[in-house]
Amino acid sequence: MTDTLKLVTPDQMRRIEDRSEALGVSKAALMQNAGLAIARRIRQLHAPLYGVPILILAGPGNNGGDGIVAARWLQRWQARPVVYICRDRPDPDPILDAARAANVPTIAASADPNLSELAALLDRAQLVIDAALGIGRIRPIQSPLRDILAAAAAAKAARPELRILAIDVPSGMNAADGSSDPACLPADLTLSMGYPKIGHYAYAAAPLIGALETTDIGLPPGAARDIPLSVMTAAAARARLPARPAASHKGSFGRTLAIAGSLNYIGAAHLSATAAARVGSGLVTIATPAAIQAPIAAKSPEPTYLPLPETAPGVISPDAADAVLSELAACDSLLIGCGMGQATNTRIFIRRILATRRTLPPTVIDADGLNAIARTRIPRWWEEFRQPAILTPHPGEMARLAAKPVPEVQSDRIGIALASAALWNKIVVLKGAYTIVAHPDGAAQLCPFANPGLASAGTGDVLAGCITGLLSQGVPPQDAAPLGVYLHALAGERARRSLGDAGMLASDLLPELPRALKSLRREHPGNPL
Repeated sequence: MTDTLKLVTPDQMRRIEDRSEALGVSKAALMQNAGLAIARRIRQLHAPLYGVPILILAGPGNNGGDGIVAARWLQRWQARPVVYICRDRPDPDPILDAARAANVPTIAASADPNLSELAALLDRAQLVIDAALGIGRIRPIQSPLRDILAAAAAAKAARPELRILAIDVPSGMNAADGSSDPACLPADLTLSMGYPKIGHYAYAAAPLIGALETTDIGLPPGAARDIPLSVMTAAAARARLPARPAASHKGSFGRTLAIAGSLNYIGAAHLSATAAARVGSGLVTIATPAAIQAPIAAKSPEPTYLPLPETAPGVISPDAADAVLSELAACDSLLIGCGMGQATNTRIFIRRILATRRTLPPTVIDADGLNAIARTRIPRWWEEFRQPAILTPHPGEMARLAAKPVPEVQSDRIGIALASAALWNKIVVLKGAYTIVAHPDGAAQLCPFANPGLASAGTGDVLAGCITGLLSQGVPPQDAAPLGVYLHALAGERARRSLGDAGMLASDLLPELPRALKSLRREHPGNPL
């Protein structure tokens, strides 16, 4: 696999396979490669394989072919595979003939009308390979397959130690959107062939796919060259990291200005500014209402401060905009919005900054910065705020910006993020489990982490600070957004390992950010965790 892990729809995967054939790697070869890769992964998980009873539920299509090829290798390695053919396969069938020639036992559901042989096989099996249905068009599952899947689910319920491995998707799950038939068989592990599918990252799919891994099946270079979506990887993040020359000083790594905080949200300024410093920004300045500078400084001694005039305690005066714009001439990045509140004068101040005709440094707009934009009463607000920027909305903020209900946003996160990025001419970071970074040119990256520990106040401020701190170091916006998302998620995974899912605080991420950076800078290509 390359450093870029494409994310595809089922139709795109079929086109990739067609292109592969044109590039000299036939679909038959891809199936052989897939079956071998599946068998190798099973050997890693279940070594030694000698005598291990394995049941393969094989359907009539390519997914079933992958499972049958895997069975042949498992037989060679002295496991005890049995192929249960859920629906009769085409005749002639060289894949099935080769398995039978290798002495792999096969049983057809059509010859097992009461499923008694299936029940006996499930009683003995240590592993079930679900190769019944793949990424093709999903129709309502009918008997006998419905009964076969139900029998496997019942066996799993009776014996939790029975492992279920799905090839590409659990049978009955739609690889395009993650929806599923009621008969869908949940897996402990799903091995995606070639590239992950968009449906794998739908919220509804999470309880069905178990752990998700992607398997190299030998697709030739260039077969997926036109796919605009990808999954973030450690290797891709590593390639985006800014250089840290030994002969450097604080000015070498840029100055970040964070306009943040209000009377009720003092912590947002600390979290966002500290995150910018923790990812390597050399100088961080917090511009904040004068009344709250002292309590923020007590928590954050490292930044410098730009106290702003107020119309009320914690409410920035709109007249502060000119002073801030002058200060920005010496800054390399700007963050605006974290915890600023929604007072009318604060919103006027934010709009004056963002609507300026002066050129702003690379900018991140978060939280109340986004709320100020959404409440401008300008129908096409993006025409008023023309500055290039990275927007970091959570689903509620995205719904306000895009004038759509939250459920609609959540039901098509990739599509709405991409359409919005193109319309607004902004990079959009749609936060949540499997955060999406969408670019105006139609490219997008998906973060593969879903961490409930991050569902707590302030973690979005940390993310905004991460991205802004990278911008200050000269990382281009199109790279800073996905790199910041990945570092933030990696820090969250590290904190989760030590703290668990519940009780993680946003401040717990701050010391983990430099550790996440350190792990990414390692030379080895494996998992940095």
